[in-house]
Amino acid sequence: MSFRKPRRDSDVVLSNSSHKELLFKFLIIGDYGVGKTAIVRRYTEGKFSSNYKITIGADFAIKTLDWDPHTKINLQLWDIAGHERFGYMTRVYYKYAVGAALVFDISRVATFQSVKKWLSDLREKVTLPDGSSIPIVLLANKGDISHVAIPTEQILKFCKENEIGAWFITSAKENVNIDEAMRFLVDSVIKAKIEDEIRDSIKLRDTPLQQEKHGCCKS
Repeated sequence: MSFRKPRRDSDVVLSNSSHKELLFKFLIIGDYGVGKTAIVRRYTEGKFSSNYKITIGADFAIKTLDWDPHTKINLQLWDIAGHERFGYMTRVYYKYAVGAALVFDISRVATFQSVKKWLSDLREKVTLPDGSSIPIVLLANKGDISHVAIPTEQILKFCKENEIGAWFITSAKENVNIDEAMRFLVDSVIKAKIEDEIRDSIKLRDTPLQQEKHGCCKS
């Protein structure tokens, strides 16, 4: 019987000395009907349908990326049902997540107003191993619809006030900015992991070695 510690979703799997494989769990969250399932299916399958079934609880799909010649990334995209908002089960679904896409419908003000509550719930229940917030990207979905209910200035203000790294107008129907948004999120997670590894290496150093270094490091 093996008593090895279970591997976290964000752990690195070394396939050989020069290649590595990463597994990231991403959350796709937001109100019911904003297009979360359509975004996930467009990104993972390259398809769009206007007749998706209502997500019950949570569902997930896999996307594999050849990030660079030495790195393969397996993404688990967890599509969290809008009806699960602020419920007990979200804590279970959020476990081990290292990034999130927060989605609203750019044609419906109410879905944008709910974003703040989704964000608060997320940050309350999940953090990176060092206690910092997981990277988040904001998606103003259904950009193919001519009616835009939320001004750009309001979205920019929200991102600045809540320290959200970036936002994109997306369209799962027309495949607009889906890949770009996910690439930004992956890149943000990789940078966070690198910074975390640097912090860990500093903690492991002996005091004399810390005192020898007189330069400044960018945090």
